[in-house]
Amino acid sequence: MATITGRMANLVSRYVPGLGRYGTRRQVEQFRASKGAKGNSFRGMPAFLLDVVGRSSGEPRPVMLMLVRRGDDLLVCGSNGGNPVAPNWYENLMAAGGGHVEVGPDRWEVTARELDDGPERDDCWQLLVAGYPDFASYQELTDRTLPVVVLERVDEA
Repeated sequence: MATITGRMANLVSRYVPGLGRYGTRRQVEQFRASKGAKGNSFRGMPAFLLDVVGRSSGEPRPVMLMLVRRGDDLLVCGSNGGNPVAPNWYENLMAAGGGHVEVGPDRWEVTARELDDGPERDDCWQLLVAGYPDFASYQELTDRTLPVVVLERVDEA
């Protein structure tokens, strides 16, 4: 059963999307101004910044996402609050093939690999839901399968 917080996030993202964009802009500003010391959580759960190039604009598009780790990798879910369409950041990420992440004061380049159905995706989905339980609510509130993406660190040459 979908949680109240999951339902609320779904309603806000559907009917007042500008509020979410405004909140993200403010959180990104706070995160960057403090070098990751502030703005690094959402409702008490850790968050990180993903910079990805916009597929139409060619400009960097920052977004704050829930911080869920799998070893050295980060896991992200294109939930869009359970809306029928995937979020723009996800579409940009898949078109670009990667981006840059900031976790606290640390920044590095990543590649993006979307997971197909199977054991790896199932395991990563469980990690995502354990890290941010509303992902399960968002999946319940939409007919699309929420994409699960692994962000893998690019080795510095």
